[in-house]
Amino acid sequence: MSSVRARRSETRWVTRFMPIFLAAVHGLGTYTVAKRVCVDHFLHRRQQPSAAIAFLVFYFITFVLMLLTYIRLFLVIQSNPGVVPLGQRAIWRLEKKEKEKPSWRRHKHKQTDDIEATAYSNVGPDEDPDSPGLESFYSKDVFICESDGKPRWCHSCCTWKPDRAHHCSEIDRCVKKMDHYCPWVGGIVGETSFKYFIQFTFYASLCAIVIITACALCTRQRLHTGHGLDGFVIAVLALSGLLGFFTVTMFITSVRYVLLNMTNIDYLKSKNFVHNLAIRVPRGTQSCEKYKVITYPISKPGDSSPQLSGDAGARGVASERDMLATRTFAVVKTELGENPWDLGLYRNWKSVMGNGIVDWLLPLKDSPCVTYENNESFYEMGPIYLRVRERFGLPPLTDDEKGFTTSKKESSGSQPKERKQKKQEQGLQDQAHGSVNL
Repeated sequence: MSSVRARRSETRWVTRFMPIFLAAVHGLGTYTVAKRVCVDHFLHRRQQPSAAIAFLVFYFITFVLMLLTYIRLFLVIQSNPGVVPLGQRAIWRLEKKEKEKPSWRRHKHKQTDDIEATAYSNVGPDEDPDSPGLESFYSKDVFICESDGKPRWCHSCCTWKPDRAHHCSEIDRCVKKMDHYCPWVGGIVGETSFKYFIQFTFYASLCAIVIITACALCTRQRLHTGHGLDGFVIAVLALSGLLGFFTVTMFITSVRYVLLNMTNIDYLKSKNFVHNLAIRVPRGTQSCEKYKVITYPISKPGDSSPQLSGDAGARGVASERDMLATRTFAVVKTELGENPWDLGLYRNWKSVMGNGIVDWLLPLKDSPCVTYENNESFYEMGPIYLRVRERFGLPPLTDDEKGFTTSKKESSGSQPKERKQKKQEQGLQDQAHGSVNL
């Protein structure tokens, strides 16, 4: 079972029941198509072996591919749902809950409480300049921020939210590139599972089309020859039509999101939403009417240098090494509806589905965006990023700062295995933190 689960008991039961329901429906569909339609009707009654063989081949090819993609999707959702690690205060909160519960009944009652009603829902951002995870933001050249230049903060998870991460109220965790919670596939669909979700809905749609075509043709011929209706065929035809319409709609919608480099959450708020961007500028850049600047690492309490000021270099006497470690960011906004991650239709598609047709059709490799690693940003930025720089007249980085960034990129690029191992270790840490909920 997943270490991350829904908070509400009714949602958990629906999530457990849906895979069983789908298995029963496809079991009934397989029996009806193979036995009652292909064998009994086309082969024995109509003497049409070519039609029977054609429907059986198409059905079992799409069924097997659908089954493989569903298994991969389900396993990924259970083992690596793509949640953001909890902050230390959130871990303490969960541990305290576990210690205070007197019985399983009280535990069950607490699990269904509204998270917004708890005292921990108003936990503010960590003001510690050395806050865990903060460095991963200002080590980039651009990241999503609040109006004060700091990364977005999740009050429930007590942690900084990476770019494109959203808090899912259903599981009470922040999820990277969250799309939606889907009980049909066992949990949350996000960065790690969106590709497999698209593949599953694609093959499920093809499988439904084959079933509908076979059952409709069988019914038409039975009525024409006066044999009457077959109850199994009519039931499967109705179920396949309903589920087929649902899966085709989900597939088309998901493909649209991929081509736009959005998720369901992104799309719903895209037209009336602007992104605050913290974009790296040369040290010493001053605030102006168009933007303000913030310097990282953030000043410690008692330090006279401002966090959001016009003089990014006013940090007292510092060694050359300390100066190299400081980074100045301009805080700017996109226009309404602008998507800074839009790379163009084809590159958007490849960032999720992979680089070749084998990756597109088979559930073999994770999405490239899952393993994307770059010092510039959490996710690859599109032309909008450059337009924003030009729009606000942001100065380019100096040669020294560019060289420092380039050397870091080359260093990180030469160690792909270490990065992959680090991501795997982080995934194990997510599961360990989430297991407190069990």
